Amino acid sequence: MKLIDILNEMNSFEKNSFLKILDNIIVGNSLHEQKEVEAILSSADGGLKNADFKNIVKVFDLLEKQYSENIVNELTKIESQIDFISNILIRDGNSIMKYDWFSKLYEKEIKQHKDSVKSLENELSNNLSELSEERIKDYKIYKACLQTAYHNDELNNQESKITSDEQSILTTLANELSLSQNELQLIKYMILPLKKHSIDEIINDLKNAGIIFFSKKTNIIYISNEIVSLLRKIKGREVADKHVRRILKLLTDPQLNMVCRKHNIAFKNVQTEEKIKTLVNSGISFRKLLSEDIFKTDISLTERKNLLNDIAENGLNFAKPLKGSTVDEKIDSLIEYFNDIDLNDSIGISIGGYEHLLVDLEDVFSKEISIIFKKAFELQEENILNANMLLNYNIKPRDLLEILDTGDLKKFCVEKSIKSRGNIVLNILEAYKNNDYLEIENYASIGLRDLNTLKSNGLIIKEAELGVKFEDITKNIFIKLGLNVDEKLRKEISTNKDKIDIVLRIGDNEIIIVECKSIKESGYNKFSSVSRQIKSYVSVAQKKGYSVVKSLLISPEFTNDFINECELDFDLNLSLIQAETLKNILEAFEASKLQIFPFKLFRDVLIKEERIIMAIKK
Repeated sequence: MKLIDILNEMNSFEKNSFLKILDNIIVGNSLHEQKEVEAILSSADGGLKNADFKNIVKVFDLLEKQYSENIVNELTKIESQIDFISNILIRDGNSIMKYDWFSKLYEKEIKQHKDSVKSLENELSNNLSELSEERIKDYKIYKACLQTAYHNDELNNQESKITSDEQSILTTLANELSLSQNELQLIKYMILPLKKHSIDEIINDLKNAGIIFFSKKTNIIYISNEIVSLLRKIKGREVADKHVRRILKLLTDPQLNMVCRKHNIAFKNVQTEEKIKTLVNSGISFRKLLSEDIFKTDISLTERKNLLNDIAENGLNFAKPLKGSTVDEKIDSLIEYFNDIDLNDSIGISIGGYEHLLVDLEDVFSKEISIIFKKAFELQEENILNANMLLNYNIKPRDLLEILDTGDLKKFCVEKSIKSRGNIVLNILEAYKNNDYLEIENYASIGLRDLNTLKSNGLIIKEAELGVKFEDITKNIFIKLGLNVDEKLRKEISTNKDKIDIVLRIGDNEIIIVECKSIKESGYNKFSSVSRQIKSYVSVAQKKGYSVVKSLLISPEFTNDFINECELDFDLNLSLIQAETLKNILEAFEASKLQIFPFKLFRDVLIKEERIIMAIKK
């Protein structure tokens, strides 16, 4: 669930810990960063607590690095095993949990870890162990270093603990030994006692650390997608488990066997799907997987790069070659790609298509499919085959389909007359597309000219056509808002020099002029050129007897300087609308009883989504 949606669910008291942490970070920041925050909160009377949720999220995004550092500092103070508990929090499907469900997952995690620790202790002391001598040596080296770091305080008559400096050295050592998160924790709890804590204590610690939100009224724990992303980085988990699974599914069986051997995971006479599941649960490093684990020692650097390029282009369907000249840079590009997907609203098909897919999955596999998905994502709800509910958990159509094994996917294709040659998952997603709504869901990415994201979400658009496509979708949105997009009038008013993008007729002689700007860089900032352009359009329309009651500029985003200049030019009568804002306004409008959007709501310089949506819902 996105941070903005969670803030909307919480009361003032439940948001207090989060806002207090942000406030403390703001006060402790440099003067420059404080001014950036002030610019975001300039419209809020009373600062952060009275700011709208969208601006609070902007402040969080601005201070993300400092917020992450604050979490790390808080974790060092907490006695309960938060690093162990965060295993639960960062798993796909655990972003919303009821109190009793969290308690059950915690109990289960404790038991599994104790059993696994005992098993590894037996392996290390057993001369007949199936572990390689090299791997046993790696484990013993790390264990000895950890033991020294933990117990050396006793020499000074101090409490045993691992300092942040010691932890950074241990992290470096773990990376050099290619130890997975699961291996690290098993070795850790051979030395540090794994104590069971009360759920109330854990929730309180997590809340005060700014990791979770907790509603006492509903007894529900929320952790936002943004904070899950931070926690993963803190734990060294570069991407979500579902994306590790996606990569593992693209590997050959010999490659999977190499990875299993490296991390003490059984692979002989084990089904491919089971190997993948075990590897995902072990918390292997995404970077080490793609830089070392899948390669034989004698493979050349060029061959490594070629395999990464092949994964991106043929496995992940990239529209452009994978960025980066070195192996590490290419892996960085993949990490950035997957993390962008996690924080992106696009789901590859329309919401209606997602619902249709869920209905068909249940039709083919009966109630068994619900059990499979519940188990894979540790979901508590009885009826999980609901698109909006799954999206709250950040579970998208492709994430669901990749849980199924190849045999089940082929069976589904046969039942629903979908081609099974090539990438079966992409074939199924293609069959459930509704291009009209899919384009609207990817509206911001089209405006940002982001070809890779568009292709991964199932949209193939030539780069040269993106500007026109952005304009066409904008027209479509205004039509869906019940406004009169008058193409005939647009052509009548436009000249060879002044070609207006969109004209909305709101009366016999009253119009709204709309200009669309797609961008490659971050934030539209060409004020002088666009102001001349719009003033010229207004002049042309007035000469032909039309009154321009408003001008609108649509773009994925705008710089603060651009917004400030618009505010100072009172002759322009221009409102700025971010693409994501216009899309969200459409969603709220379609859920309302209104037939025609009240265009007079477009009165701010930068249109405020929350205010308009609130007005629509009245």
